[in-house]
Amino acid sequence: MGLYDSKPWTGAYDEGVGLELEIPNEPVTAGYERIRQQFPDRPAFHFFGVTWTFEQLFQGADRFARALADRDIGKDDVVAINLPNLPQWLIAQLGAARMGCWVCGISPLLQAEEMAFQLKDSGAKALVTLDPIFEHRLKSVSRDLPDLKFVVPTGILDFLPRFKQFMATLLKKIPTGKITPLPGKEVLPFMDVLKTHEPNPPRVDVSPEDVHLLQYTGGTTGVPKGAMLTHRNVLSQTVIWNTWFHMDMGKDVACSGYPFFHVGGQCAFVASLWHGATQILIPNPRDTKHIVKEIARYRPHFINNVPSLYMLLMNTPGFKELDFTSVRFATSAAAPFPVEPMKELEALIGEGRVVELYGLTETAPMITLNPTKGNKKIGSVGIPAPSTEVRLVDLETGEVQVPRGEKGELIVRGPQVMKGYWNNPGETSIAMRDHDGKTWFHTGDIAVMDEEGYFTIVDRSKDMINVSGFKVFPREVEEKLYAHPAIEVCAVLGMDNPERPGSELVKLVFQKSEAYRETPDEEVMTEIRAFCEEHMGAPKKPRVLEIVAEMPMTAAGKVDRKALR
Repeated sequence: MGLYDSKPWTGAYDEGVGLELEIPNEPVTAGYERIRQQFPDRPAFHFFGVTWTFEQLFQGADRFARALADRDIGKDDVVAINLPNLPQWLIAQLGAARMGCWVCGISPLLQAEEMAFQLKDSGAKALVTLDPIFEHRLKSVSRDLPDLKFVVPTGILDFLPRFKQFMATLLKKIPTGKITPLPGKEVLPFMDVLKTHEPNPPRVDVSPEDVHLLQYTGGTTGVPKGAMLTHRNVLSQTVIWNTWFHMDMGKDVACSGYPFFHVGGQCAFVASLWHGATQILIPNPRDTKHIVKEIARYRPHFINNVPSLYMLLMNTPGFKELDFTSVRFATSAAAPFPVEPMKELEALIGEGRVVELYGLTETAPMITLNPTKGNKKIGSVGIPAPSTEVRLVDLETGEVQVPRGEKGELIVRGPQVMKGYWNNPGETSIAMRDHDGKTWFHTGDIAVMDEEGYFTIVDRSKDMINVSGFKVFPREVEEKLYAHPAIEVCAVLGMDNPERPGSELVKLVFQKSEAYRETPDEEVMTEIRAFCEEHMGAPKKPRVLEIVAEMPMTAAGKVDRKALR
């Protein structure tokens, strides 16, 4: 038996959490129907003071499903949703799932060509999008989308009362767009879909192995790939979530800053819905003042964010004064959480309540989690989820298992691992490989495992910097830099060394903290260079420093390394 086959992390599981999970042999939508029957009058979501019950939500979903059925959009067809976190997303996703459709989330921040690529590659037949995106992006590419036949535009404020719509538009200049006909496609505004269709969709048989989500992610070539996540993949995550975090069926309130087009947002959305939790919808996670108000108003039991959003929240007036006694857990994922800011957050929310976890789009997403009651190791991403096998293999061949304490690529197998990449057997074969007669997903992430079976993500293999033959992992350097009070957000990148072809230099890009905002840039850089001289070996020391007014972020709230490069 190999090192990882012996599962050295077994002793770290909380009481009541076993090595294996019992995942119901049903589609994830079966759980939604149970929630509808058990908690029809319970709030399903809060959105700027508007609250809908579960029965209202499912009634809306049935109307949307009926609209799809009337246009012969059904089993295995793709319905794309191109929205921030609005009530319209919940309705559209549940309605599409009711019809056995694949749901494909598209970021509202994508440009027209990027948006068109996902729509064309997926073969989407229906699209729900914002009216300004309709006017300024979709119109210019719609003729190149022959599969798309039903377009449902909607406004950010459509679910608010008229007077609130007027005031929001007046005060915040909410963008809107003009809705016009599109040649060869039917265009019907979202609110008209709900008004003109009865809540009586046909029954469609859906199996656990049917695809539920088509989640696009980057590829080895840089071209986005659609990860096919089945109902069983998604359901396994809800069972993991419930088992690990001890959700209270039909009683919890959750506040998540993850966008629904991101797999982290899908995990929070589906787990909350499947357990009858009320969701606080956050359409703009950069509006941290709004998040603070919503936490104060609804007092959630769960808060789910990326590390950068937590760091922004901690610098938002009022956040540190909030009453966090209702919060059982604040989870963090999608990017490494620097140790010092995590300790600061835990001091606010409560000891042991901040839980870092790790996952990927292709794994729906959770792979490892820190225990909720037992030993949490700040800086690590915890131990493998139940029913999940994890190994670390060498970086050269991807075949040889590495011992404890050594860096290796993390590979995984379990019920959450995707079916494969849509219409892309080449990328699927690169990511899904056979070892010992079993198929494993190669994550591309570099990690180490300690004596107790806890994993720490060192970096992405593609982000590793080669400094004259030395391997420099950006996260290790960033972790040290976050100890300097001048740095609010930072990123370490590799850049070509003009004096040594084939070698790289370490570059630091950072945003100054509030305390150093008025300090001249040259003084700050001098301090940072002195700090690096004291705390880092020669290969790791940044040779190039750059200060930015605002660090570029991805739509999911992570530092956008691609934009920085």
